[in-house]
Amino acid sequence: MKVNAQSVNFNADVKLIDFVQNRLNKLDRFYDKVVQSDVYLKVVKTSSKENKIVEITVRVPKDTYVVKKQCKSFEEAVDTACSSLERKLVKRKEKLRAKA
Repeated sequence: MKVNAQSVNFNADVKLIDFVQNRLNKLDRFYDKVVQSDVYLKVVKTSSKENKIVEITVRVPKDTYVVKKQCKSFEEAVDTACSSLERKLVKRKEKLRAKA
């Protein structure tokens, strides 16, 4: 799967990009027809500690899923966003099986 990662208001290091790539590659286990993923990593200047925002857009044939999470660290945000995407992809797969 092709993953495009963009960082806003900071420079993402290689470890973070690798973490995102590895975590999104695991989505193939739940739904193997994922075409492309776009990841936006943002740092918001606020007084709260939860200032890291991750927005993941996953494209599958005939559909697009968008998940946005805000947490204390990018790793935590990516993890929770991917968990949400896993549930959505499993739901889609079950719907397609029910139609067949």
